[in-house]
Amino acid sequence: MKLNEIRDNDGAHKGRMRVGRGIGSGKGKTCGRGGKGQTARTGVAINGFEGGQMPIYRRLPKRGFNNIFRREYVVINLDDLQRFVDAGRIDPSAPVTAASLASSGVISHPRDGVRLLANGALTASLTIEVAGASQAAMAAVVKAGGTITVIEPAKPAPASAS
Repeated sequence: MKLNEIRDNDGAHKGRMRVGRGIGSGKGKTCGRGGKGQTARTGVAINGFEGGQMPIYRRLPKRGFNNIFRREYVVINLDDLQRFVDAGRIDPSAPVTAASLASSGVISHPRDGVRLLANGALTASLTIEVAGASQAAMAAVVKAGGTITVIEPAKPAPASAS
């Protein structure tokens, strides 16, 4: 077998049906759309329409809510930090902050802050400033000879009632 002899199996790709090409094609005249009416026209958007019956998304009860004040943290694990230190993307002598992680390409966007979790092992001695950390992650950083500071993320100022 040669590279120029490679091809798909027979029937792997079905050809496009050309509609409106005569009555003998089986898709002539109305092109498979039936006769007249709304769905014979272009621009029909009736997804979820159940013929006038109350749609299922309105029959079922609503549950829960979305908290608009919820904080979104970027999660990073100890083994991630160690891997980026070994690769030279994190400088062990400089403090590790959300801004330094974003500038080195470890995280793409800091959101409301970085939360450190204890998955994996850390051997580098790092000075870390994060918005949150698990107890096990804090213990692992201290055990590796580093320091960790949990900083409170900035809260939005309350609206004044004036």
